[in-house]
Amino acid sequence: MAASDIVVIMDFDKTIIDCDSDNWVVDKLGATHLFNQLLPTMPWNSLMDTMMEKLHSQGTTIEDIVAVLKTAPIHPRIIRAIRSAHALGCDLKIISDANMFFIDTILTHHGLRECFSEINTNPSFVDEEGRLRIFPLHDFSKHPHGCHHPCPPNMCKGVVIERIQASLSAMEEKKTIIYMGDGLGDFCPSTELGDGDYMLPRKDFPVWDMICQNRSLIKAGVWEWSNGDEFEHVLLHLITKICIDKSNTNGNTAQLYSDCKLQTIPGAAYEAFSKTLNVPH
Repeated sequence: MAASDIVVIMDFDKTIIDCDSDNWVVDKLGATHLFNQLLPTMPWNSLMDTMMEKLHSQGTTIEDIVAVLKTAPIHPRIIRAIRSAHALGCDLKIISDANMFFIDTILTHHGLRECFSEINTNPSFVDEEGRLRIFPLHDFSKHPHGCHHPCPPNMCKGVVIERIQASLSAMEEKKTIIYMGDGLGDFCPSTELGDGDYMLPRKDFPVWDMICQNRSLIKAGVWEWSNGDEFEHVLLHLITKICIDKSNTNGNTAQLYSDCKLQTIPGAAYEAFSKTLNVPH
């Protein structure tokens, strides 16, 4: 198996960046108090659209929002890991409950936008008045998605994963999915992964707790990570392991070095493969 047969799907907030992008923008633009006042009155996604309206009416410009987004924290080794996985030939995708404007702005600022073939998130655009509009990916007011897992009303990531899996099943080569996430919304897609796929939960975050409590619902292999250093090490280690295991099965180890281009992976990924970071049963 070449790395091109690996699909890496990532959450965005608290996975790629080390904060919640919605909270980051609201806090940095001085609107935390208003946000907290309105939070009990409406769904989060609708609240963010309302907050953009309030900020716009107070004179906040799109340029102000962009400037704040560019300061969102992201670990340099996560940047390096994304670039390495892309360079190896992995197909990188995002499934996030943020919004397209926030994600696109941050990825573009760090030179990462071209690494991702697909971004699944809440749609957003700047209207003719210069106000950022944010809408739900799933119109829950008309057709609730009905998921019994703890998914927000505007997005069931499990539905998105099913669509991606359906498109992958039509391809000639079998694809291995690696999913990375941290929040409760990342549990549902974890249950959709199959034997041979991998779930990489951020340790001590909500999805980690859910997986520990419901391990029997997860068919995929589970490897943990905690910070930017481990994000890079575990992801690249796993990509390498998948390539080697498949090549050994096919008796084609020599071809691995040209297919997987192992020389481009940082040294950390070469460490012993014997230690599997599994969630306890």
